[in-house]
Amino acid sequence: MTRINLVLLLAVIASAMYLVNVQYDSRRLFTELDRVTAESHKLETEFERLQVEKRAQATPARVEKIAREKLQMRQATPAITTYVNYSAPVSLANVQAASSGPLAPPAGGTSAAVKPVAGGNP
Repeated sequence: MTRINLVLLLAVIASAMYLVNVQYDSRRLFTELDRVTAESHKLETEFERLQVEKRAQATPARVEKIAREKLQMRQATPAITTYVNYSAPVSLANVQAASSGPLAPPAGGTSAAVKPVAGGNP
């Protein structure tokens, strides 16, 4: 009978030690979860603050002011604007097709003028 009591006592002690260990781990994990949750909230708040700051930095008035002051840029006016026309590369087939068409060659001795087909500003 003493052996059974001794075995049961050891089982109760082992169970108590295991219970204490599990409770300790549970409390440790709960405090870590609480700490990580607080850090997550702090990071979300900082992210929102940075988003607001980013929107404030990208306002058109601020960009224009920085362009004028730091980059010495100015508004484009027709007086300082240079327009570049795109002309498609002239191939021999295009010139022959244009000269054999129903239109007569322009006065001035040249055979034909080729206009760009697409993609250019007139």
